[in-house]
Amino acid sequence: MTAAEIASQIKEEAKQLGFSLVGIAPAGRPDTLDFLHQWLSKGHAGEMGYMERRKDAYEHPSGVLPDVRSLILVGLNYFHHEAQATAPGVGRIAKYAAGSADYHDLIRKKLKQLSAVLHESSPECRSRVIVDTAPLLERDFARIAGLGWFGKNTMLINKWKGSYFFLGGILTDVELPPDQPHLTDHCGTCTRCLDACPTDAFEAPYVLDARKCISYLTIELRGQPIPESLRSGMKDWLFGCDVCQDVCPWNRKATNTEEPALLPDLSSARDAASFLIITEEEFRARYKRTPFSRPNREGLARNAAIVLGNSGDDQWVPALKTGLDDSSPLVRGASAWALGEILNAQTRKILENRRAVETDDTVLSEIDRVLRSQVEH
Repeated sequence: MTAAEIASQIKEEAKQLGFSLVGIAPAGRPDTLDFLHQWLSKGHAGEMGYMERRKDAYEHPSGVLPDVRSLILVGLNYFHHEAQATAPGVGRIAKYAAGSADYHDLIRKKLKQLSAVLHESSPECRSRVIVDTAPLLERDFARIAGLGWFGKNTMLINKWKGSYFFLGGILTDVELPPDQPHLTDHCGTCTRCLDACPTDAFEAPYVLDARKCISYLTIELRGQPIPESLRSGMKDWLFGCDVCQDVCPWNRKATNTEEPALLPDLSSARDAASFLIITEEEFRARYKRTPFSRPNREGLARNAAIVLGNSGDDQWVPALKTGLDDSSPLVRGASAWALGEILNAQTRKILENRRAVETDDTVLSEIDRVLRSQVEH
């Protein structure tokens, strides 16, 4: 088979496997590498230190697969039209994490099937499947492969599919004919994504300060309190955030995913209070193979406390009192803040009682700030 025939066969198989987008890019230096280095130097990656440690590896995809010649990039739609519940105490979850499966496992399985087609055509070839974890700037190569353009919210946007899709790829030492890069930016003068961000995370168009992004705060910021100035902006987001995508005009025609495992799992808990009650063992048993495992129980309990505090509803006082007795200072501190957002005679007494036995300085600081604030007002 010729290289063109192999490429055609791969693209056809990709569609059969359910990928909504597929394209081929030549191996080379990523276009935005210099921007990445500048972004890292500003500290915008926050606690995602792995990006700084691996910044040299992003120089060329050969750092992932030696002698790589081509990259096959795919997009998998995860959109669904489910209306997010807005009742007090019910946390919102980013669409990508609402299903019953971890997308890494799902896409990796499909890509291995796609890779098998490549190896049937070129038995001696080498390849490597990548799904979000290798030191590779997938968005760059996806744009070069014609899958879309970079939106002002930094997402890759496709004119027909919008931005609700996962990226994955296959690196190979087979040289395949590349697709035409997507060179046009179709955002125009629109700034809806920038204007809608609840925490003002965009320093400028195309520049995201991850340290202010709700997705980063609820998922990537592990073992630390969420900065107080950003907590109210989280509103009812329990895990991730879709605001900058929800308001994007290019997502108006988004269609539901055809992957059952990516459709909303109605058995998945969205009651924020449940994460203040669940044990470590119960959490691992229920969420081990889901995106929720990334921030772990401690992180989700912290997020849950903030969601309940932002609700301002005193029906959640018992759950927050449970959080105030949690073994994790991170959860106790968030619960103290949340009780302060529902401050009344009952919650003040709860905080005073906890202060009498609390030993962690960070938690004491949270409690004292709440109690002092009531006196000042």
